[in-house]
Amino acid sequence: MREPEFRGSNTDRIAPRLERVKTYDARFWSLAAGLSGMAGYVDAIGFLKLGGLFVSFMSGNSTQLAVGAVLDPPMAAMAGRLVLGFVGGVVAGTLLSEIAGRYRKSAVLVFVAAVLAIAAGIDGRASIGWTTTMMAAAMGSANTVFQRAGEVSIGVTYMTGTLVKFGQRLAGALIGGPRWAWLPYLVLWAALVGGAIGGALAYARLGTDGLWIAALVAIALAGYAAALGPAEPAGARHRPAV
Repeated sequence: MREPEFRGSNTDRIAPRLERVKTYDARFWSLAAGLSGMAGYVDAIGFLKLGGLFVSFMSGNSTQLAVGAVLDPPMAAMAGRLVLGFVGGVVAGTLLSEIAGRYRKSAVLVFVAAVLAIAAGIDGRASIGWTTTMMAAAMGSANTVFQRAGEVSIGVTYMTGTLVKFGQRLAGALIGGPRWAWLPYLVLWAALVGGAIGGALAYARLGTDGLWIAALVAIALAGYAAALGPAEPAGARHRPAV
């Protein structure tokens, strides 16, 4: 029986595809890292306040919702509320991006800062559900800062996908692809972890008042985004497909 003929090695087939991956330049990756760090900071505060639920990690909340539906209905209700708040934030951020045009990153970051400030301001005056739902909405909006062709291009809170991309780019480097393409994804993960450490320290000293710091960081990031300008020409954007 004749053995199949292979045209080229796996490296020959895979490496060119990895080289064609579209990426932002280093300036925008630094913005993404700052945003990821802020998200980790806020998520740590939310996690400690809620005692085990998240304001940015919706996969975990979805599992908690399912388990709580069987064993702990109040926990399921809170998890469901956080998911709805997060999705609402994504919707608001996406709509604002369409309205704001070329400088949509700055506009969304100002919105994130405003929502975080509201969350900090109502804490102690409203129920824990309202405070943390606003935090989740801010994190949902934060994930719409980086969009390309109507789709989220850099997710700043869901690190599972980031670690998958890190592994893919690392594999690509080992088989002849871009040598350092994995580094931005590692930096994003490290920024989120570092931000979460900062959030835990802030919560221990300030409680939910630590959100004021996050709001100020979001304002600073909005200014940085404005200084960078748009990542792509306005004409390169497309409305999301329905």
